[in-house]
Amino acid sequence: MPDRGEGAARPSGARAGRPSRRAVALLIVLGVLAVLLVGFVTFTGMWTDWLWYRSVHYPSVFSTMAWTKIGLFLAFGLVMAGSVGSSIYLAHRLRPPLSAMSSEQQSLDRYRMGLAPHKTWVLLGVCTVVGLIAGGTAAARWRLWLLMVNATPFHTKDPQFHKDISFYTFDLPFYRFLLSFGFAVVILSLVAAVVVHYLYGGLRITSPGARATSAATGHLAVLLGLFVSLKAVAYWLDRYSLAVRSSGYKTTGNWTGMRYVDVNAYLPAKTILFFIAVICALLFFATLWRRTWSLPTIGFGLLVLSAILIGGLYPAIVQRFHVLPNEAAKEAPYVQKNIDATRAAYGLTKTEVTAYPGKPAAAAGGTPATAGATTLRADADASASLRVLDPNVVAPTFQQLQRSSDYYQFPSTLDVDRDAGGAGDQDTVVGLRELNVSGIPKNNWTNDHVKYTHGYGVVAAKATEVDGKGAPDFTEQGLPGAADTGGVQQRIYFGEQTRQYSIVGGPTPELDYSADGHETTTAYAGKDGVSLRNPLTRAAYAVSLGEPKILFSGAIGKDSKILYNRTPKERVEAVAPWLTVDGDPYPVVVGKKVEWVVDAYTTSDSYPYASRTTLGDTTADSQTGSRRSADARQNQVNYIRNSVKATVDAYDGTVTLYQWDTEDPVLKTWTKAFPHTVKPKADIPQDLLAHLRYPEDLFKVQREMLTTYHVTKASDFSGGSQAWAVPDDPAAKAGKAVPPYYMSLRMPGQDAKSFSLTSTFTPSGEQNLGAFMAVDADAAGDDYGTIRVLQLPAGPKVAGPRQVQAKINSSSQSEPEASDLKRAGSDSTIEYGNLLTVPLDGGLLYMEPVYARSSGLDCPLLAAVAVIYGDDIAYGPTPAAALDDLFGPSGGDTAAAGPPAAASPRKAAPGDPALRQALADAQKAYADEQAAVKKADRKAYDDAHRRLGEALARAGAAEPSASQTPAKRG
Repeated sequence: MPDRGEGAARPSGARAGRPSRRAVALLIVLGVLAVLLVGFVTFTGMWTDWLWYRSVHYPSVFSTMAWTKIGLFLAFGLVMAGSVGSSIYLAHRLRPPLSAMSSEQQSLDRYRMGLAPHKTWVLLGVCTVVGLIAGGTAAARWRLWLLMVNATPFHTKDPQFHKDISFYTFDLPFYRFLLSFGFAVVILSLVAAVVVHYLYGGLRITSPGARATSAATGHLAVLLGLFVSLKAVAYWLDRYSLAVRSSGYKTTGNWTGMRYVDVNAYLPAKTILFFIAVICALLFFATLWRRTWSLPTIGFGLLVLSAILIGGLYPAIVQRFHVLPNEAAKEAPYVQKNIDATRAAYGLTKTEVTAYPGKPAAAAGGTPATAGATTLRADADASASLRVLDPNVVAPTFQQLQRSSDYYQFPSTLDVDRDAGGAGDQDTVVGLRELNVSGIPKNNWTNDHVKYTHGYGVVAAKATEVDGKGAPDFTEQGLPGAADTGGVQQRIYFGEQTRQYSIVGGPTPELDYSADGHETTTAYAGKDGVSLRNPLTRAAYAVSLGEPKILFSGAIGKDSKILYNRTPKERVEAVAPWLTVDGDPYPVVVGKKVEWVVDAYTTSDSYPYASRTTLGDTTADSQTGSRRSADARQNQVNYIRNSVKATVDAYDGTVTLYQWDTEDPVLKTWTKAFPHTVKPKADIPQDLLAHLRYPEDLFKVQREMLTTYHVTKASDFSGGSQAWAVPDDPAAKAGKAVPPYYMSLRMPGQDAKSFSLTSTFTPSGEQNLGAFMAVDADAAGDDYGTIRVLQLPAGPKVAGPRQVQAKINSSSQSEPEASDLKRAGSDSTIEYGNLLTVPLDGGLLYMEPVYARSSGLDCPLLAAVAVIYGDDIAYGPTPAAALDDLFGPSGGDTAAAGPPAAASPRKAAPGDPALRQALADAQKAYADEQAAVKKADRKAYDDAHRRLGEALARAGAAEPSASQTPAKRG
């Protein structure tokens, strides 16, 4: 049936330009094949994902995500397709007759005639395209949907609108998405309507303007009315968005929340614009009856003018002439809201900030004499376990001494744990011997993916001690390793360095390890892995991994399994995609298993009034640049909780999620969406609890926020004079933040040492020390998570990390030490380790290990330890030796801090042979002690130190009246 206004006659040459039936058929076949190929690839991706989630026993995570995405895709896709399609159909139905066509319409007639036979297909094509785009966009917002429908209240209200925080974190983001989707629907429908009305004559371009039929006028007016209605809704939501929008402030660029101008100018402006937009929308809808554009045009012009004057100019006037002349007073209430909200959002409300002198309780000149050298020496041992193994430096040493084979490797940064070697409360440096694909003797597909499948063994060393050569004092080492005797499963199929897939359980045996030149083999018996028994499954993985050998290789049998997603971070992110995962998983031995502990966070960027930070920038330091994924961690947040502790079994890949923060409403919301994925906190095994610690990334985020938000009063915040900065690592060549350090530490006011994570601050723009920060990191302790900050006075200034490092480098004692170390080999270099800071008797004790590295061996060995207290500096082969040199022996014999010749002059009676012999023995012992220091020979040093003490004791007994004074260091 011919359409109105469309001639039934067609030009005789209308078919001349059409393609042949054979070409059409070929195009159809190619199109179908392309669709089938895309569909197969998509199917294989979804199928392999389903198989993987089922293998790790989290199928509900996959199904929840899949059904949510499918539901959103269909719902939003159909709404978009239906709206645009309806608009096109209605515009076509309302077209006018074209019996008397203008020249403009005559020129469009050929387009109408060409479109006429394909109108239905064009309509379906347009609807399909916009529906797919809209559905895909909506499916990507599945997190917003799940948060909104499962929202859990915070039971805390914002100070302006008095709405629960959950409205901003869960509801408002989805409302904003709905609003943007509504705008897209209306705009696309409007564009489609305009095109169709113009094509079929309902809308004509005439001089001096456009003309439209009554039907087209009504259609377009309704769409414009819907657009303005949505703008009214946007103005209303903008009122609430003011509480979570970012805006600069003079002391911080990440300010979030309302200021004076927002409350007193923008907020009333948004309300007024809302009502104007409602009136304007009604005027557009009234066009259905009035059939004139005059009133809606006036209304829309008023809306635009009001947006400029009320929404833009008026707030600028208020800011310029009302706020700036007395900004501190005007902004004080809003600054206070920002301080309170930020400290709550980042878990800083219980931070303890106390004043600390920073100088030893000593006499003038900075010596520790008045405190008593013996007391200080004992307090130094009681205050901290000084860690001489820097996990960021000694990884090459582990690699050289413990890798056993080229196809094993350790991570570039090791981890700090406690009691990993069974030494009680001993701090321990730990690494796993993981598979190194590049070190496989002959790289081919079978070797890379079937024969060499795993690493082997835990290697651990005491963090506070080294052997006589300066090498780590290993408590767990070698192949197969001492832990094997206790039945610990030490095969490492899942690790930080294990990024390639492996196929296990087939006819090709797996290399286990090589000991004494004899290779052993094994067969994987873990639960994880997707069975490759089904040929269709093999084909799916051959397609998804792009490796045909998976389908045809004889190395794969009926019992073969494929292992992939093998790093702990990848696995936790996959089974809990709603969590933000810490960048530093660490291994622990729990019972008979080696497990990776992965800290995970719930985050939000919509906590009202709380300032935002960028995780990627905040968690970067001098050691983590190469370890973290920049694209995955550049998300902004203004709320964070360490809500989940996860474990990944290093052998079979089992992922277990444990609730950690029992009060976190964000975690409660996600567990409603994904029930039975997170186990309750009470299920954490005690053996595992002993290894849990405060996470580095959370600490670094809190550290960064405390640079500004350590103050609790708006008057201190606004001036910016008390702002701190995280100092650069003094040992790093590039200017990057100093990393936090784990160590067992006793803070002032504590009775005993506790496993802690520590850092320092400098005043903004200065190099001296501003504050010292420590958090109780022992998850089994009662004070876990307590942040203690020691704030140093503005004057006199206390040396900061860079100044301390400069002092170590330029010390008169360091010169002979460095020269001796460099003489150890022509290509030897000096490398400094972690600069540890310990509060001690009102002052600060600094300790830094010094390593000697040979470029030919690339194996840093501890050569000396530098300690600084006040103005004094000392060196020794161990922390104990250096502290003895600084304060005197721990047994109370302060004379051992220096050579007898440097003691106060005293005359020996010529007839006193016992005294002369004792002094001669002391001189000899001291010379041997210094020689041992230069050689970094701990055993020789201890023997010489013992002999020195005995000789001095004999000298004192021979002449009791003589007084000896230890020499000053520096």
